[in-house]
Amino acid sequence: MGIVKISDQMHENLRVASTALNRSINAQAEHWLRIGLLAETNPDLRYSDICQMLMRTAANEGGLTLADAMAGGVHA
Repeated sequence: MGIVKISDQMHENLRVASTALNRSINAQAEHWLRIGLLAETNPDLRYSDICQMLMRTAANEGGLTLADAMAGGVHA
């Protein structure tokens, strides 16, 4: 675990989104990081495809690792 410095505006965006989506600020940040990682490593996927893949992965395996994302495991 580490500390990540972000701008005040990004922190405010996280606060608003986390409240709206009933997540902690840290959980919202982790969600956005996961989505961004998957979008960058799988540019052919739409946001809705990524969300559906994350839901399937969570149900089947209990989570998605960085190695899965980098290996293209999101298409399973």
